[in-house]
Amino acid sequence: MDTVAVRVRRLETARDLPLPRYQTLASAGMDLHAAEAATVAPGQRISVGTGLAIALPPGFEAQVRPRSGLALRHGVTLLNAPGTVDADYRGEIRVLLVNLGQEPFRVERGARIAQLVVAPVARARWEEVAELPATGRGTGGFGSTGGLSGA
Repeated sequence: MDTVAVRVRRLETARDLPLPRYQTLASAGMDLHAAEAATVAPGQRISVGTGLAIALPPGFEAQVRPRSGLALRHGVTLLNAPGTVDADYRGEIRVLLVNLGQEPFRVERGARIAQLVVAPVARARWEEVAELPATGRGTGGFGSTGGLSGA
């Protein structure tokens, strides 16, 4: 499995928190920890700091993704998911939490609140054409591939 070096800086708010790490050998994401405590009321959205800033190499991004356990047990997920951390961003990684559940959710400092996936990025170059090549799907939109019953 390939690895890529990512430089990380712990801000003062995260000096005693663990760095993100893979929980298993086959994990795609590393857990991000909250560097501050907060409460998210039902229907509310908040930004929670992780106390980390990173320097990704050119050609990579970091994706901030929800944790399935928080979504299942509490209805807490992320807005703008996956959130993108660009290779040239040097500020604190923040997590945009939203509470879709029925009860307030308490974010404890140090709690695992999101996952971070480091991934390669391809740069696109536009080639404007008069016609696009034909496919079996054509211009079919939502549900057109049979994935939604009744659509």
